[in-house]
Amino acid sequence: MSKQKTDMIVIDGVDGAGKGVQSRLLHQSFQDAGLTCILTREPGGSPAAEEIRELLVCGEPEKWDSLTELLLMYAARRAHLRDTIWPALERGSWVISDRFADSSRAFQGIAGELGLEVVEQVHRITVGDFRPGLVLILDLDEEVALARAAARGEGEDRFEKKGAEYQRKVRQAFRQIAESDPEQYRLIDASGDVETVRDRILAAVNQRFGLELKPR
Repeated sequence: MSKQKTDMIVIDGVDGAGKGVQSRLLHQSFQDAGLTCILTREPGGSPAAEEIRELLVCGEPEKWDSLTELLLMYAARRAHLRDTIWPALERGSWVISDRFADSSRAFQGIAGELGLEVVEQVHRITVGDFRPGLVLILDLDEEVALARAAARGEGEDRFEKKGAEYQRKVRQAFRQIAESDPEQYRLIDASGDVETVRDRILAAVNQRFGLELKPR
């Protein structure tokens, strides 16, 4: 395998699209290839950010408005970058994250109707010009995704409680984001079984970075 500068890969999309499972599978493929790689998530990914996560993902939908959500998300994101992502990249590790900044663009900026310019203003202050090397958007019908999320039976369901119409807007927002930059984004069909989606992801990652990752 040719030597490749490490980078950050994000798996994003609607709730219930399979991001957690696919992030773990991709992480396993990196490990199997002998590449140093960390797996992280948002909101969360560092001790401070995990404390903020609970505020965001638990409770009733109306607990926070879109602007408060955005500010909490970026407080968590700043801690995540400072404490986890940037140090890992500096050490020469790959980073795989279940969600990153495009979730804020989709959930708060578009579906939450704050507008992308508001999100970008906060993003520039918090994140600067840092960008992941690749963002994989898992695309799945919102009704199917919500059913999958409900089947998990977890308490972290505040965003799912916003309903199918909100999730439909989120899905369309992610599709809009993916179309904005074909170099940065890959839209991945998340329908089908876990192995099929995994293979689509591996193909996209290998093509983008010149790797030869294989499924276990």
